[in-house]
Amino acid sequence: MANPLKPYRLVDDGKLDLADFDPATHVFDVHGDDELEAAQKALQKEIGEFQNRLFAEGRQSLLVVLQGMDTSGKDGATIATFESTHPQGLTVTPFKAPSDEEKARDFLWRVHARVPAKGMIGVFNRSHYEAVVAERVLGLADTAECRRRFAQIIAFERMLSEHGTCIVKCFLHISPDEQKKRLQSRLDVAKKHWKFNPNDLIERKRWGANLKAYTDALRHTATREAPWWIVPSDSKGHRNLMVATLVRNALAKMDPHYPPLDPQFQALVVE
Repeated sequence: MANPLKPYRLVDDGKLDLADFDPATHVFDVHGDDELEAAQKALQKEIGEFQNRLFAEGRQSLLVVLQGMDTSGKDGATIATFESTHPQGLTVTPFKAPSDEEKARDFLWRVHARVPAKGMIGVFNRSHYEAVVAERVLGLADTAECRRRFAQIIAFERMLSEHGTCIVKCFLHISPDEQKKRLQSRLDVAKKHWKFNPNDLIERKRWGANLKAYTDALRHTATREAPWWIVPSDSKGHRNLMVATLVRNALAKMDPHYPPLDPQFQALVVE
């Protein structure tokens, strides 16, 4: 049976064109809210069990990088994927604009400090890729500087991989029409008002520039150690299902095990 995920995996793809990927695609043959919920719950349970083993083993770590346009669902995908994960074994880092202290150092300094420790799962809600997307669009990093940063990112991620960190990088691909609906919802629905940020409207006007910067970044940083996955994200349910599947698959490949009992305690009887 063909792997439905395969077309969405990018490795050394200098010819990437995001226009070739339909954000409204349903990658899996799952239909209706009930089927989606059942499939998601099953994945959450598996991820929770893998996380327990990963934490107990304490030899490997998993880093999930979520990038995408505003409203693409980085928060939603995180919640839906790790609902059954013990909070003690999970860290979520939302990278905002760098502070003055962070600006005084190299762009990877603040990122390296948040890489998950052995036994942990770490989620980056935005990441070091802001330095080659947002900063590029804002004119803070020119093409030559971004080329240097691409090489530094590749070396950084290779080093993490060689030290036991599995990296899953997801680009949550949303259409401008769907983004428009979600932004309007933040204005129309009371419980979503807190999500509305006027800066999102400014960024929306930079859609073309942001998409171009993302395309270039994905092209130059998709490696065998850390490939990119294009996640169609117009459907929240199907987006969540794909992200959770990628996480489950990565953990299964890592295959963490509970450590055996120390031999000196094997004959011990608690009285």
